[in-house]
Amino acid sequence: MTRLLISGACGRMGRLVAQEAKAQGFEVVCGVDPAGSQYADFPVFTDFSDEVPEADVLIDFSAPAALEPLLRFAQARRLPCVLCATGYGPEHMARIRGAADAMPVLQSANMSRGVYALRKLAALARELLPGFDIEIVEKHHNLKADSPSGTAYALLDAVKNEGTAPVFGRKGNTGKRAAEEIGVHAVRGGTVAGEHEVGFYGRHEVVTLTHSAQSPLIFALGALSAAAWLAGRGPGLYGMDDMMEG
Repeated sequence: MTRLLISGACGRMGRLVAQEAKAQGFEVVCGVDPAGSQYADFPVFTDFSDEVPEADVLIDFSAPAALEPLLRFAQARRLPCVLCATGYGPEHMARIRGAADAMPVLQSANMSRGVYALRKLAALARELLPGFDIEIVEKHHNLKADSPSGTAYALLDAVKNEGTAPVFGRKGNTGKRAAEEIGVHAVRGGTVAGEHEVGFYGRHEVVTLTHSAQSPLIFALGALSAAAWLAGRGPGLYGMDDMMEG
């Protein structure tokens, strides 16, 4: 079986990855989490120390603050990494690209195959509907820390062009909507696993593309699929497009 290390092992997503790992052909050798709470038959370490056992691949569902020690550890061991955390800024992405020179890294803010399809469909709709106004709305549970979601940014990338002017929410007397605007809006509440909508608004017609995550389990299963695909590949930075189309 493929030996798996889970970063962010004590969080909701880390626990789901651990729960599903064996059925997907993985042996969880350990977890790393500042909470350090052992809840299954594998040890959980509070940091990336030399005591952490060898693994074949790492799945990370922690937070951007954990990225630097994670990458130092993984680079030293040439350990393939599936990075699923959201909220990365430009400096984080630059660090990830640098680390990928030494090992394979798959980074995606959303591990869902359905969201991959949504991005592709949104890009196609942008081409087929020139002149339509575009608005992106994302909804998540009330515990999500970053806003807008990483997936909302990925959808924005799929539909924007050189002249796009993103608008993150609207308030007050904003005046007439400019043609180059793309609105991005975030909703937080309850236990919503994740909903994303890309709306194309034309004259007397509207086209709406929507993805609804009915359980966070889809993200854990997507991460495990990515880990199986990544293990054994050469150094480089990969994404969901590489896995789905490769």
